Amino acid sequence: MKIGIPRGLGYYMYHPLWKGFFESLGADVVFSDPTNKQILDDGTLHCIDEACLPLKVYLGHVLNLKDKVDMLFLPKLTSVSKGEYICPKFCSVPELVKSSIDELPPTIYTNVDFHKSRSNLLKTVYEIGSPITSNKRLLKSAFNDGLNALKDYRHKFSLNMLPLEESSSYTGFTKNELPEKILVLGHSYILYDHYLSMNLINKIHSFGFQVITQDNMDFKHIKGLDFDRDKKIFWTLARHTLGSALCALDMDNIKGIVYLSSFGCGVDSVISEIIERKVRRHTNKGFMLINLDEHTGEAGLNTRIEAFIDMIKWRQDYETNFSSHG
Repeated sequence: MKIGIPRGLGYYMYHPLWKGFFESLGADVVFSDPTNKQILDDGTLHCIDEACLPLKVYLGHVLNLKDKVDMLFLPKLTSVSKGEYICPKFCSVPELVKSSIDELPPTIYTNVDFHKSRSNLLKTVYEIGSPITSNKRLLKSAFNDGLNALKDYRHKFSLNMLPLEESSSYTGFTKNELPEKILVLGHSYILYDHYLSMNLINKIHSFGFQVITQDNMDFKHIKGLDFDRDKKIFWTLARHTLGSALCALDMDNIKGIVYLSSFGCGVDSVISEIIERKVRRHTNKGFMLINLDEHTGEAGLNTRIEAFIDMIKWRQDYETNFSSHG
């Protein structure tokens, strides 16, 4: 049996888990092609206008896969942490796909919801694997295999490594140790998609800075931060992004912060504003917000990156002579 997994949204966070799980059950896992213009155009054509760019691209990946596999895996990621949620658009993915695309193959739409507790974890695992086998022992074993693959994947991030996406799957990681760093914030399904991000990470690195992302930051330390004094932030991804930015405020080797966001993302519109205020009030680090949509041109992005890098270098060389703040 061939099971198709679209290369978007939760893929960049959990694909080793999903791949390890299904392959341990004897299924062949097929990922959609890396994002390209055709995938973006197809997704935009089939998606509602109000959707964010990653959601439009996700539909394009489903269209790229649907005729190549026996079954699609489109989980409904509602909550992966107690008391928190992922994103309203994540929750709506199965319904959006079903209403937008015709002639879909059989599809696994399991709802992953650990908002109240993780007590139903195994029940969720059994439901996901039920189209392949009902043997609970095999399903438990396959899930453990997937977890081990996910742990290995995340461990590489802790070593300041970033995923290197090539032709059809992640084939390795890249690690470029440089003394001065720039923190690039944003959702993984934008940062590590070379087409959507327009290869931003490699472009920044070409100017002589090591790029780190929120996935390279100490997750346990972020979880322990007290940044909920006014109101609890109940979006899992937003908490991680904000926590990473707060950690970076006190790190002298991080010279600037770039926030890569998609136009129309409600969560980013709130969190990016909080981060920008804290960076500008409490540090002299550079900050740049980049909003992406399907009309964003690469030439404009390149110009902004070059200007941002020039500003950072100018501050380092001449800040003591004349304030770059005006």
